[in-house]
Amino acid sequence: MTYSNVLLKLSGEALGSDDASLDATAISVIANQIRDVVSAGCRLAVVVGGGNILRGRDVADTIEVRATADQMGMLATMVNGLAIVDGLEKVGLEARLMSAVSAHQICEPFIRRRALRHQEKGRVVVLAGGTGNPFFTTDTTAALRASELECDVVLKATRVDGIYDSDPEKNPAAKRFSHLSFRDVLERDLKVMDLTAITMCMDNGLPICVFDVFESGNLARVVAGERIGTLVSDVSAAEPTV
Repeated sequence: MTYSNVLLKLSGEALGSDDASLDATAISVIANQIRDVVSAGCRLAVVVGGGNILRGRDVADTIEVRATADQMGMLATMVNGLAIVDGLEKVGLEARLMSAVSAHQICEPFIRRRALRHQEKGRVVVLAGGTGNPFFTTDTTAALRASELECDVVLKATRVDGIYDSDPEKNPAAKRFSHLSFRDVLERDLKVMDLTAITMCMDNGLPICVFDVFESGNLARVVAGERIGTLVSDVSAAEPTV
């Protein structure tokens, strides 16, 4: 394996569908791909978003205080975290839900050494509650937790097969990048992750791979070092390729 210790960032949208906030098929696909890489000896942590249920900005017209709206979003990530743990247990993995927001009846508090101990025992650590603070996205949480857990890479799992020079859903002629530098992402204002997350990964030399998690076997291919999706690292970027 090229990467033996990875952080998988799952957006909330990846767990839902047009018909339901939580889609059993999507969760099963993701859980089976995680099982394959963990069974091969890869240490893996998951940071989960909450966008399929609620984002803070989605209720901005209803909730006047931004901090309160963001706290509602943090609770949504805990719902998704429970769903991921359940999916992982169904495929035979041990998993622990840890959260930066205290909810002792349903999850453990995130404590770095405790998370590392779980991983040493072969458990998948699912991380919810964001950073525990408003005004920070779960992308930033992914960069932070990956740095804390000494991960080799942040794997951003999406429904799209990488980063494009324009929105591929709106522009059929959009071209995909196979490789970008952090500075290219910042200068081109590409919407990979928020600026805080990109800067944190850049400062810590932590590469990011954006890939389609719903293509069978893609997670294992990325962990093995195959060039899947788009890699963001310190190396200068190539031109976009089809």
